[in-house]
Amino acid sequence: MSSIPSRTTPLLPPPPSREELREHLVANLIAGDVATSRDNNLGNFRRFAERDPHYLFGIEPRGRWSADDVLALMAERCGVSPDPARRFGPDRIDPDRTIDALEAVAARLRKAAEREERVLIATGHPGGLLPVYLELARALAARGCPVLSPASGWVSDGTANGEVRYISGVGTLSAGGGLRHTHSPEPMRALLANLERAGEPPPSLVVADHGWAGAAGQAGADVLGFADSNDPALFVAEAEGIVSVTVPLDDNVAPHLYAPLTVYVLQSAELCY
Repeated sequence: MSSIPSRTTPLLPPPPSREELREHLVANLIAGDVATSRDNNLGNFRRFAERDPHYLFGIEPRGRWSADDVLALMAERCGVSPDPARRFGPDRIDPDRTIDALEAVAARLRKAAEREERVLIATGHPGGLLPVYLELARALAARGCPVLSPASGWVSDGTANGEVRYISGVGTLSAGGGLRHTHSPEPMRALLANLERAGEPPPSLVVADHGWAGAAGQAGADVLGFADSNDPALFVAEAEGIVSVTVPLDDNVAPHLYAPLTVYVLQSAELCY
């Protein structure tokens, strides 16, 4: 009969070097030439520029941010092609930009652990990124950080109702017995409002993606975000100081492929347990 592995069981691979991680990201399409198409990227940049709420992730941009502005920013922060005439084919995420952002995430997590900060962790992409957040939540809790799980009832994400459920400390949106992919800021807004109503202070740090990250940043939280090349909102939020760090990566590869990335962050943050 199998047993639940103890905390000392090696659940993650050994920490890779920077070059080994770079090779892994490129080989598994997390960065480098990714599956997200150029036309999809450009379409989403245009929708953000048009202020389509579905693509804003809960942020309220202060800048003009035309489609050309967004493309230039995404070339700088993410590594997509800067050529506006390139309309089709695959696009690219610069793996070195991914690793640089992961190292910035690790540095902030190290500070959170040293200070035993109150942390809120959530994902709108549970089919891909959930294992990353689970390991971060476990490691931060082991170092004394309260990992928050504010009470929440049913919320609407703009298309359907769902319930916020916590998986080992990670907030997700659940409906119909499954975990939902959502870009909506509404679940995070509900959680922050519930904390306020309960008379509790807001989180010192939020680690999240999509609207969970955008809404938290817009509310004034210190946010570490993860975003794909077709999701410009968090990169704009980083440029405007709404989000502290945005990690560019394909956010929907097979979950186990994020393990080297996860352990690289844990090792860099001195959060191994």
